[in-house]
Amino acid sequence: QLQLVDSGGGLVNPGGSLRLSCAASGFTLDYYTMGWFRQAPGKEREGVSCISSRDGSTYFADSVKGRFTISRDNAKNMVYLQMNSLRPEDTAVYYCAAAGYITTPQAMCVMHEYDYWGQGTQVTVSS
Repeated sequence: QLQLVDSGGGLVNPGGSLRLSCAASGFTLDYYTMGWFRQAPGKEREGVSCISSRDGSTYFADSVKGRFTISRDNAKNMVYLQMNSLRPEDTAVYYCAAAGYITTPQAMCVMHEYDYWGQGTQVTVSS
């Protein structure tokens, strides 16, 4: 059974850091574009950062550029999101997702391109 398990969320002070992890089972990540999405209360789910399976190219939402880093370890079937300089507006449930096929490069971090989703991990940035 294909499964993604997100972990690493928690409560952190503004300016702090967290590293989210996504473990895949039932399939290998090598051929999947992987992404991190988030959903804050009352808001739509949005793409935060995504990484291509083909060439390792990445996408970052403007709001996280320079603060977040995405990486993948295909040998371990893991994907990570390193989040630094966290802000209260980063508070959300974060979801890992996998896409078997992305229609265009511009759609790399578009939610409906993704086939499999983790259960989500809560990130709260507050003093």
